[in-house]
Amino acid sequence: MSGTIGFEIDGHVALITIDRPDKLNAMTPEMAGVLVETAERCNADDNIRAIVLTGAGPRSFSAGSDIRALDGYPTPWSFRQRQDYCDAIRRIVKPVIAAVNGYAFGGGLETAMSCDIRIASQNASFAAPEVKLGWIGGGGMATFLRTAAGPSNAAMMLMTGDSIDAETALRWGIVSEVVPQADLVSRAKDIAATVASRAPVAVETAKLNLSAAAWMPTDNAIAYERDLQTICFATEDAAEGRRAFAEKRTPDFSKK
Repeated sequence: MSGTIGFEIDGHVALITIDRPDKLNAMTPEMAGVLVETAERCNADDNIRAIVLTGAGPRSFSAGSDIRALDGYPTPWSFRQRQDYCDAIRRIVKPVIAAVNGYAFGGGLETAMSCDIRIASQNASFAAPEVKLGWIGGGGMATFLRTAAGPSNAAMMLMTGDSIDAETALRWGIVSEVVPQADLVSRAKDIAATVASRAPVAVETAKLNLSAAAWMPTDNAIAYERDLQTICFATEDAAEGRRAFAEKRTPDFSKK
């Protein structure tokens, strides 16, 4: 079962590609391990300020875990203890933009939902099909679908296993934009480049703040936001922002 995880850097933007197009970019355990290492590399490299995640070829972002590989786990507990590629994506501290091309099914949908921003090609489709095979997703499927699409839409996907198209995903709030297939990666890179041009500490704290807003009680989330704001205010980037505002120029955040 061959397959790779592509990785390249252009300026401050990294591109991660799930590269197994002949199998709809289904993930093997070996690929999951490489993706974990790639996520850690993104965290460790201060030059990287934003990441685009996509799948190779026009047919599929990712069909999730390779079902044929699941019988390779000797026990259910060893399956439970596997390296989870969705966890790896969520551990990236920099913003991650999913460029969803074609199928985002099962773990592929969970991978996309683990990213901060999602855009889709016009041929993209989304599904949580595990229920059709006798199990459910385990990479955050219910949590993220319920938050993005609402309880009823999430239940429709989780309980039927049926797919939705890109326009439905846009209407439900699962993705932010739908673009032609030919423009997908370039549009995702444009978004990533815009994010990468902002103050890096502020961007990373904005990501932390969004997580707090989702899971903390309101008063705690606001207090946490104020603490994060104070941290940002103390940085050289914030000082540069104030200088640039006074001097009526664009701030220069080229140095971290």
